[in-house]
Amino acid sequence: MSNKKPCIPPDGEGNSTETRRDFIKKSTLITAIALTPAAVVKAADDQWDERLADIFEKVPVHLEVNGVKHDLSVEPRVTLLDLLREQLDLTGTKKGCDHGQCGACTVHVDGYRVNSCLTLGVMVNGKKITTIEGLAKGDQLHPMQEAFLKHDGFQCGYCTPGQIMSAVACIREGHANSELEIREYMSGNICRCGAYPNIVNAIQEVKNGGQEV
Repeated sequence: MSNKKPCIPPDGEGNSTETRRDFIKKSTLITAIALTPAAVVKAADDQWDERLADIFEKVPVHLEVNGVKHDLSVEPRVTLLDLLREQLDLTGTKKGCDHGQCGACTVHVDGYRVNSCLTLGVMVNGKKITTIEGLAKGDQLHPMQEAFLKHDGFQCGYCTPGQIMSAVACIREGHANSELEIREYMSGNICRCGAYPNIVNAIQEVKNGGQEV
């Protein structure tokens, strides 16, 4: 007599489709998966994310950063912020909210200020980028950097690079004609330390001093 015994309902012809041993193996496997630690599952997900990232086709990007030309290969989803920090090692541009709400990542693209966390690297192909590292001329600080130091326009300093980049743009755009106007056009840059009065004083000094920015 056969030792095979039905463990699940028979098929349409009345034949057993699975042995008890097969059933036990399957049940054990399902139980093991259900009890797999979350850390193991996460590790597997991370490995899958890495494999998925490799699938994305990289595209060539040619840009000039602080006067230096770069020929790069980037994924279409990479932001300008991550490109600057991770591929070019220009970490002066800070990652704050990563949602375009704090202004810590402000840089200049062809002279205009942008939130680099909301700008894709492929969008700046062929353009000129200026970061906080590119304002000074060697050991000579930019007038706005000197003014921030003089008026103590920072405390923790994390938002300072973005504040300075926006401050320079604020004057270039012609929006630094009064304290109220400065506050309005600098409102996209958040200082959690509350150094706003000193920042305004620094911008006014540079503006009123007629220094080239």
